[in-house]
Amino acid sequence: MKGLFCRIQGRELKFVTHETSLPEVLGSHDVRIQVKACALSPVDTRLLQDLGLHSNSIPLGREVAGIVQRVGPKVTFFQPDDEVVGILPLDSIFSGLSDVIDINEQYLVEKPEKLSHTSVAAALEDGLGAYTALHTHARVAAGQTLLVMDGASSFGLMCIQLACYYGVKVLTTSHSQEQHAFLEKLRPSVGVQEPLVVRVIPVYKKQSDLLPAVMEETGGLGVDIVVDQGVSLHEKEQEEGREDEVTVHPHKHDIITVLAVGGHWVTSHQDLQLDPPDSRLMFLKSASVSFLNLQVWLASSSQQGRYLHILKDIVEKMSAGILRPQPEEVVPRQDAATVMEDVQLQHKKKAVVEM
Repeated sequence: MKGLFCRIQGRELKFVTHETSLPEVLGSHDVRIQVKACALSPVDTRLLQDLGLHSNSIPLGREVAGIVQRVGPKVTFFQPDDEVVGILPLDSIFSGLSDVIDINEQYLVEKPEKLSHTSVAAALEDGLGAYTALHTHARVAAGQTLLVMDGASSFGLMCIQLACYYGVKVLTTSHSQEQHAFLEKLRPSVGVQEPLVVRVIPVYKKQSDLLPAVMEETGGLGVDIVVDQGVSLHEKEQEEGREDEVTVHPHKHDIITVLAVGGHWVTSHQDLQLDPPDSRLMFLKSASVSFLNLQVWLASSSQQGRYLHILKDIVEKMSAGILRPQPEEVVPRQDAATVMEDVQLQHKKKAVVEM
């Protein structure tokens, strides 16, 4: 049985397939599933090193969907032939691109019949990220105003849809004319067919358009919540990023400026640094900032029940049509190693392999 692994050679990452085997005895709480689909996301070697999980062979493809084949003697949640979906733990020895894997039942939820294996595997982490950013960190509530950076991305789209479901006024940014047109036409699949986004702000022309557009839309008050997907810490970074629209990120000072009094900023930037003037402005607004690290759910078992509740709610909302993820490109299994190179370099943010 073959799986996809990442080998670290100096500073380079090599993506290779090699044979793996299953243990003869199934663990008491383990579930053996036949993998039907697996999503490929960038591997964070720095995080694994910080958690003491760094190794020379890292299994890839952690978001999986499949069918239960066998269950351990103490498994209570699932039975053979159940369709399940989940995210493999950080210390898993299995690659999701294997035909069959073992996983503890505490990392799985039941897959609704309406959802295909490929769609739910590709969207699970983005849904988890949106839920974590808006509920866990920002404590989103009806009537608030939200600014989602890069709303046409798979993560941004999930944030927009989830926020609109809870009655939040959403603004977002676009990085190209195609993205702008897509976001302008975005409509819910259920309920009143009004636009999901009250304003799409193009930043591919002038990054400086962000602040006046947000203030115009909010009557000069600013937004209650900002969710970014990376920020630039210096003006030079923005200038360099103009050549490649994928790398365009808002400046940290712009984000702080558009925050309302008591606002909350959820950032994905691991190395965010706030200068004293930025901290002073945050203090004057009584604003707060938190870091979005999705792996924290799998790094500790203290919130396992809450984590499973979130996963279950995500797949149920996807099944009901409330959350409609962007369709990811389905790639053949034999091309997984090549595609993973593009994913790691973020030429493609994600890909899904159908088994």
